[in-house]
Amino acid sequence: MIIRDFVFDFGGVVFDWNPAALVRAHFGGDWQGFESPEVLGRAIFSHGDWLAFDRGEQTLPEVVEQTARRLAIPQPTMHALLAPIGEQFQPIASTVALLQTLRERREAGEGVRLLFLSNMPAPFARTLEQRHAFIQWFDGGIFSADVLLLKPQAEIYQLLERRFGLQAGTTLFIDDHRPNVQAAASLGWQTLHLTNPAELATHLAHR
Repeated sequence: MIIRDFVFDFGGVVFDWNPAALVRAHFGGDWQGFESPEVLGRAIFSHGDWLAFDRGEQTLPEVVEQTARRLAIPQPTMHALLAPIGEQFQPIASTVALLQTLRERREAGEGVRLLFLSNMPAPFARTLEQRHAFIQWFDGGIFSADVLLLKPQAEIYQLLERRFGLQAGTTLFIDDHRPNVQAAASLGWQTLHLTNPAELATHLAHR
């Protein structure tokens, strides 16, 4: 089936997102009592405190304070890790090149649309919008914190459907997190669970 609407996750698809690498670079070998940077990364970024930040229910100062207290890490240390993340997101070059190709197809009248659906705290979303001109290539999208919803809640996918008149059979959702992909599939969307961004163009070659 021909895809009309391409819906991109941001972290892990359009922008590099590696919590363990962030922790490793920031703490320099001192994992604050945790056994590895991967475990510490999950304690920070997979906890309900961070998810509330993603959902727009907490501010950056609140998530810094709560996470620092919960993990017994000095608050200035936690602030120095979390506050700059918006500036540290790096675009994945191969995905940006693919977006350009899809943009050219749209401009050639093929009826393609580019959309995004991203779990993203509000301050980081605003930073990305200001720093990366290619975000203007998208026809629109939803950041979780702006709507107080979070993938994989069905409501956030349904909101995107309503806002942009998506048809499930001609919509392709691309995400690196399996539960998010499964939620989209349950609504009848076409899906791609992307584990290697370098392979995205190959996956979409015949879409």
